Amino acid sequence: MRFGGGVAAVYNPLDYARAPHEAYLALARPAPAALFLGMNPGPFGMAQTGVPFGEVAAVRSFLKIDAAVHRPRAEHPKRPVEGFACTRSEVSGRRFWGFMEREFATRDAFFRRAFVWNWCPLAFMTESGANLTPDKLPRADQERVAEACDEALCAVVAALGPAMVIGVGAFASERAARALGDTAPPIATVLHPSPASPAANRGWDAAARKQLVACGFL
Repeated sequence: MRFGGGVAAVYNPLDYARAPHEAYLALARPAPAALFLGMNPGPFGMAQTGVPFGEVAAVRSFLKIDAAVHRPRAEHPKRPVEGFACTRSEVSGRRFWGFMEREFATRDAFFRRAFVWNWCPLAFMTESGANLTPDKLPRADQERVAEACDEALCAVVAALGPAMVIGVGAFASERAARALGDTAPPIATVLHPSPASPAANRGWDAAARKQLVACGFL
């Protein structure tokens, strides 16, 4: 796909961060209690490590993954990919994986219960280097991305067979409902841990735990 409408760069970490991404995929177990669904890679998370919500420190310490990351074919000068050498912390990833580590203690205990996936594997940037989420793309581009990503999500759900899908944020839950339709398992929502969310900044752990208990995951 080629994108217009102010999209200056597109990163595909499934390509240049293939090694850590494959190490992450190897953690998946069949029939988890939940599939957590994010939107797309953050600039200092999956865009660096190939792992959903993949803040470098969390991927290294909790997920025990550290592998070679190459450069995107067309790198934005203001958004270099440094892989596991990246010193910036992805707040959403630090909150998400930090919470799961406190709840489950080990990665194996977590992955016996759940898996985490991003609806869209691509990261989009404007000319200034600002992050551009899929819902902010031009309408025609949104539709083309949605068609491919919905198809991929259906394949992932069919392969894993989760008992429920938990959208990390309302956008992910809505996309899951549209993509999976009548075949969808129960769909729940957990507050997105983004620092752009005032509710998340007031105490994401407590809010997330309450929602995850309510939907039966915890």
